[in-house]
Amino acid sequence: MRKVALVFVVAVFVPSLVLAWLAVRSLRDQQFVLERQQSLLYQGVADSLAKQAENYLAERQHEFAQQVETMLANHKSQDIARSFDDRLRTNWPLAEVGFVVNSTGDMLCPSPAGRPAAQEFCADYSRFLGNRESAQVYWNANSFSKMNGNSSPAENNSSQNSQAQSPQIPALANNDNRGENTKNGYISKLQQVQVRNVVPQQQSLAAQGDNNLGQYSKVASSEAEFRQLIGDSSEGSVARFLENKLNVLLWYRSPGDSNLVFGAQIYLPRIKADLKTIVQQLDPALQEDVAAVLLDDAAKPVALSRSGFQADWKHPFVATEVGEALPHWEMAVYLLNPAKLTQSAHTLKVTFGLLIALLLLAIGVGSWLIVTDLNRQLTLARQKTDFVSNVSHELKTPLTSIRMFSELLAEGRVTEPDKQRSYLNIITAEAARLTRLINNVLDFSRLDRGEKKYNMQPCDLSTLVRETVETYRPHLEANAFQLVCEWPESSISVQGDRDALAQIVVNLLSNAEKYSDGRKEILVQIESRNEPLPHAEVRILDRGLGVPRGCEEKIFLQFYRAHDSLGSGIQGSGLGLTLARQIARAHGGDVVFHSRPDGGSCFTLRLPTPMKS
Repeated sequence: MRKVALVFVVAVFVPSLVLAWLAVRSLRDQQFVLERQQSLLYQGVADSLAKQAENYLAERQHEFAQQVETMLANHKSQDIARSFDDRLRTNWPLAEVGFVVNSTGDMLCPSPAGRPAAQEFCADYSRFLGNRESAQVYWNANSFSKMNGNSSPAENNSSQNSQAQSPQIPALANNDNRGENTKNGYISKLQQVQVRNVVPQQQSLAAQGDNNLGQYSKVASSEAEFRQLIGDSSEGSVARFLENKLNVLLWYRSPGDSNLVFGAQIYLPRIKADLKTIVQQLDPALQEDVAAVLLDDAAKPVALSRSGFQADWKHPFVATEVGEALPHWEMAVYLLNPAKLTQSAHTLKVTFGLLIALLLLAIGVGSWLIVTDLNRQLTLARQKTDFVSNVSHELKTPLTSIRMFSELLAEGRVTEPDKQRSYLNIITAEAARLTRLINNVLDFSRLDRGEKKYNMQPCDLSTLVRETVETYRPHLEANAFQLVCEWPESSISVQGDRDALAQIVVNLLSNAEKYSDGRKEILVQIESRNEPLPHAEVRILDRGLGVPRGCEEKIFLQFYRAHDSLGSGIQGSGLGLTLARQIARAHGGDVVFHSRPDGGSCFTLRLPTPMKS
């Protein structure tokens, strides 16, 4: 038993406890895991919306290039250059000012004496576009030299989109100062990394590394002249802040006339209106949980997916920068109910905790049931071993007596009639004992397999018990027992199998005989009762050894014996009381035990009786 229990503990219980401990430890990380999952999901939403915004700007770049090519196809480039501002604004409403610059830095359009918007543009950009001063700008461009002569603006667009993902390094082509600066020195002079205007609540793992890189923008500004920026590229965009106001310039150099650079300052309110449509296309499945917001460079909302939504704009759940065309603009995602995530994590933690507790309880209960059943099976195995020993002893004793006395009679050694009669009585009694023992074993086997059948019919319990006791009386009196019977005056009718009920009485009488301990007194009582329900009681009382404390119910278990036959000398197989109770319960009754005050035992057979009408 100890070895089996040790194997069970090592193989099942300890690993289960270890797994439970690991599961409990993992509960502490549930909120982080849930937040991480939500972060990845909503980061994907922000990235998708930012990508759509970038694609929208790339399409506008493509439209601008097509407008220029259309004009050049119908008119001479010099004619277009002088009236480009008016023509462009007429054909392309997105343009606020159109401009043209030649390779020597002369601004051909617009005229400084033109409309107010043109005058303001010339005052702000003439020196920068004329390569007479450098400016702090954000830019990206597609290299004309890397494409064949038949490349279309749409093809150039794809290159622009890929470059917009990271800060650009200005091209050094045609740079008169190339000899004055090393490459690293030039980059150090022009690149200026800036801190983001928003701080997302969920930083990526990479952003949480050294130097807190997640706080810095991926879009870097460059200080350079216009000619340095465009180099030999065919098209691109330049963004510049003037008096904290964002200006976005698109430029295009036609393969047919590379000496002219055509450009447009786009009308930003129109861009904002178009981007609002993109933001409002948020997946309906997500609109109940989050709001998407386009933030400008000052972290102020430009477009919202949910009208009237308010939040701490500088602290979204996740955010993605749009790119160089709109520097420091962010596509941000906010939780409508920030506490919901914590509540979900708490609910998940409680659910997993209860599940772990339930599994531990199931393991504990299952372990207890297994150990209990194992202990019961081991006890039953020992009892079966004892049963074999007891039955062997029980069979040997009557067989020895029958064989010895039958040989004496057969050989004619005993001639006195009284001795012969005495020997025959002994042989008869031992044969009856042997028959009862074998019947008990056979009946128990049938009951255990569920094959025992009863012939139920009305019978008089008083008469049945009297006949059974009178049949057993000669054997008891021959062994010097004093048998007293108290019969009722009237009959007691019960429904049952006469032979089975008689076997109960015989087993109880045999039990009283075996455990008499020298005080050979047996009392048989029959009584009819009405409380709590009508029933009859047959009580068989003795003054024997009694039942040790704590064994009152165990004596009805199969093979169990309170007094071992080999150690105590008391014969028996441990099946008599088991059969008696099983037969009684099959009749709707029971057999119970009570100790007598002055020593001895009282076994009571209870059987239901019909209710009187």
